[in-house]
Amino acid sequence: MTAVDLFLPCAAGVEAFLADECRRILGARTRLLQGRGGVTVEADERGAMALNLHSRLAQRVLWPLAYGAYRHEQDLYDLARDVRWTDWITPAQTLRVDTTAQRSPLRSLNFATLRIKDAVCDAIREASGERPSVDTRAPDLPLALHLTPTHATLYVDTSGEPLFKRGWRDARAAGRDVTGEAPLKETLAAAMLAAAGWQGRAEDGPLLDPCCGAGTIAIEAAQIACAVAPGLARRFAFERLAPWGDREGEWRSLREAARAAVRAPAVPIFAGDVSFRMTDFAERNAERAGVAHALQLKTADALQRLAPAAQGSLMLNPPYGERIEAKGRGSTRPDALRPGAREGFDAGGTPAAFFAELASHWKRHYAGWTAWVLSPDMKLPTLMRLKESQRVPMWNGPIECRLFRFDMVAGSARRSTD
Repeated sequence: MTAVDLFLPCAAGVEAFLADECRRILGARTRLLQGRGGVTVEADERGAMALNLHSRLAQRVLWPLAYGAYRHEQDLYDLARDVRWTDWITPAQTLRVDTTAQRSPLRSLNFATLRIKDAVCDAIREASGERPSVDTRAPDLPLALHLTPTHATLYVDTSGEPLFKRGWRDARAAGRDVTGEAPLKETLAAAMLAAAGWQGRAEDGPLLDPCCGAGTIAIEAAQIACAVAPGLARRFAFERLAPWGDREGEWRSLREAARAAVRAPAVPIFAGDVSFRMTDFAERNAERAGVAHALQLKTADALQRLAPAAQGSLMLNPPYGERIEAKGRGSTRPDALRPGAREGFDAGGTPAAFFAELASHWKRHYAGWTAWVLSPDMKLPTLMRLKESQRVPMWNGPIECRLFRFDMVAGSARRSTD
């Protein structure tokens, strides 16, 4: 087997959690380097398969092909021509090149992408007399080109579709939930759970998401508690690539071992939403994810729902709009019913009132619980009149957020100005 330095990109702030996860998947002695935006880990073809199957935090698993300095697009072409493309693709197969850059001096990334594609096609045509086609939707060989100001790295994307796509979302609702909001990515939900140290063990205690929306956090937690491998219900690009062509038995063995590892949860996982529509949507998602039996879903107002256990963890990505308005409550502002308003807090009005009331409810009824709240508003503790015990930087796509931890003690944890 060939050991290479795989690169696993992840959201900013998740690198340390991903490094720990790689060691759990590949072994404590695995050589890795934690960097900005991802982790480099030494692994072979089997390791790449295992990381694709089991990683909850990585966005992709990238296999390096070429690395070198560049100044012009021709340098990129020459770099790509040095790769033995006949080991990776045939004329009957398809390819796609995706390019990312950090302060690249090139004027056009599209032209850089084109030159890599030309190099691959020219090499295959020179060897066989035919050239492969480009497929931007489902290519057999997905390539990733990354440019720094001085150097270029070319990878094979062994994942294909990004790893947050676990394979259980309804294709009709892909990219959005039924309210029109962009759903929380599964990789970010997993990062929230990792930051909280919640692993579904008995000592971790129950988990509750009282504003569950499509159910992403609760479903991810249920899969962790049930030891369901995140990639068990999907396919990967490496399954169509020549270097893995004679490893079908190994891949089958990895998947069978993952299926055999599935277990009953050691702790209960609770979730709910004020919207009947969202609770129903979350329930159907949980069924497709194979963890409906591990979730207790309930349509309820987060401001009225009582603690389901003496202690545990609250984990939520708070919504806005109609999903924080309880049944029968009137909205004080027209934009309180606007769906999809996740990207900022109103300075006054319904969101601020909601969070203040939510904190009061927690102090009265959730003493002994730990609350973890993801928010782009750095002043959320002030809105909630609570003192955070921890704040973890995280990015929700392009939005800089913090995961705030609040330790709930009855009648305390209040700010001195409260």
